[in-house]
Amino acid sequence: MSAPTASAAPFLTTWFGILDSVVADRILDLISDDFSFSILFSTGGDAGTDFHGGRAEMEGYLAQREVGTRTHHMLTGSVVGRDELYLGEVRRAGVPEATFVASARLDDAGRVRHLLIGRSPAVLFT
Repeated sequence: MSAPTASAAPFLTTWFGILDSVVADRILDLISDDFSFSILFSTGGDAGTDFHGGRAEMEGYLAQREVGTRTHHMLTGSVVGRDELYLGEVRRAGVPEATFVASARLDDAGRVRHLLIGRSPAVLFT
């Protein structure tokens, strides 16, 4: 199997690249005026948190993150029209920690309108 390329999901590849940087709040430049999101974040067991809302809630999500501890890596991605799908792996210090799926619907200007991400350590794809 060949390695996935950024062209498989160019927007989400950019999104996670910025998210992994020390200036993660730059992703706010990529969201539309009517942006909505949900990030279902599981750390294992029955524990999980649903971060959701609009721009203000995304700012809150970014503020609570551990900067520079986790990185996102594409396993596969696709684009259908204005929708992108991304299957990835979260790594801490290079070690797989969780698998996640992300879907994004972009507006006509190429900014994200709707974002849904689910993350769980229960199933690792690697």
